[in-house]
Amino acid sequence: MSTASAGATPGFLVWRLSMKWRVAVDRGVAPLGLTHAQYALVASLYGMHRTGLRPSQRRLADHTGLEPLYVSKLARALESAGLLERTRDPQDPRAVQLALTEEGREVTRKAIQVVHRLLQQLLEPLGGLASPRAREFTADLATLLDTPLDPFSENPADPRNSTAITEEQS
Repeated sequence: MSTASAGATPGFLVWRLSMKWRVAVDRGVAPLGLTHAQYALVASLYGMHRTGLRPSQRRLADHTGLEPLYVSKLARALESAGLLERTRDPQDPRAVQLALTEEGREVTRKAIQVVHRLLQQLLEPLGGLASPRAREFTADLATLLDTPLDPFSENPADPRNSTAITEEQS
């Protein structure tokens, strides 16, 4: 563990790791004309398309965890760049469906390769991408993502119920 991480809380470490990952992906996909958020969108679209889906902006927002308004903004930018198409859903005229263009699929394939190499680098200390430890780490991350967070819950362990909140509890 680095000296900067010694004594750090899990929340701080999650935040630092997410920032490290975002910066690495941003730098890695920048030569392809993408940002990390745009990559999340096109890679998700790519995967969904491979399973036969043509998702709406709302469904893609739910899938990526991004706000629907932000997905709309990203989709418009990606459409202007010629990487995706936005069309009205024939079943629901209020919904907009998204699909990658041929150029978008090519850029996405390249970006996925870049991000996969970064993921291999990130997980190397755990034994590599296919290691049992990396699989366990992935399962732990999925568990944490599936755990609802409500800052206004009535949880007795809620720090607001404590008289002393320190900076290290974040």
